Amino acid sequence: MNPSASKFSAIPVLSFLLLVTFGNSQLDYRFYDKTCANLTKIVRYGVFSAIANETRLAASLLRLHFHDCFVNGCEGSILLDDNINFRGEKNAFPNRNSARGFEVIDAIKENVEKACPSSVSCTDILTLASRDAVFLAGGPFWPVPLGRHDGLTANETAANTDLPSPFEPLENITAKFISKGLDVKDMVVLSGGHTIGFAQCSTFKQRLFDFDGAGNPDPILDESLLSSLRNICPNQDDSDSNLAPLDATSSKFDNSYFKILLNNSGLLQSDQALMGDNKTAGLVSNYCKSPFLFSKDFAASMVKMSNIGVLTGQQGEIRKNCRVVN
Repeated sequence: MNPSASKFSAIPVLSFLLLVTFGNSQLDYRFYDKTCANLTKIVRYGVFSAIANETRLAASLLRLHFHDCFVNGCEGSILLDDNINFRGEKNAFPNRNSARGFEVIDAIKENVEKACPSSVSCTDILTLASRDAVFLAGGPFWPVPLGRHDGLTANETAANTDLPSPFEPLENITAKFISKGLDVKDMVVLSGGHTIGFAQCSTFKQRLFDFDGAGNPDPILDESLLSSLRNICPNQDDSDSNLAPLDATSSKFDNSYFKILLNNSGLLQSDQALMGDNKTAGLVSNYCKSPFLFSKDFAASMVKMSNIGVLTGQQGEIRKNCRVVN
């Protein structure tokens, strides 16, 4: 991996995304040009260093951004620790013992504060970090409009109700995306983020041993995949935190995720469910055939998602420490 800026200039989706409009006119691609000119370099190097040490962090940072934006909007609430006024989101069921990458954001924030004190929000840092994580894993690069402020509270209850679950039916997950101003295509293409990373056995073990309540596996599961997963996740409680790759190239951002769905080899039930609906299955087929289309649409949907419920102007604050409000 090369963190140099020159590598970022040769990405074919960039010119397309410059035409993408975003929902909040107070966000600006050049927001920090005068107040923190080296921001993108600081963030990029922090992400590069983290992923060079542990490739799995690319997926962790992407997931952290997603889980932030789906709860109260993209305002950094997932980064907040519990305090006397509220319970944070880190211990909500979808995040407990699985949300990762907080230390990476902390380290980047510390370096940003040294260069540009009280100027850059934790939310913008997380947004940039997720973009760079995808790119450094081999995925697309896209321009990120900036100027988000950090929220003043967290919402554990909303984290438990608003985040899509791997155990939910497709119609429920679709409704959650639509409630955030996204659409079915956004849901399918953003699900493609599962082309990197791992899942804990607890999120899919029922498919292996007791899918129907009678001790049988999910009949859709490919037989060879079933055997492999049972070796990783034996039917005992102490295997719940074991990890299985979400696709065969779990450290490389590509379109393999969609290929495995066509072969009934999706790891999570919620992923494989995309093949059970004609519209979503058609999108899966399109992304399987065209890596470029997937990259282009993924970048556009990431920009769209990163504008959910943003705080700007006099709203929120610029945290000095991402874990606590000022």
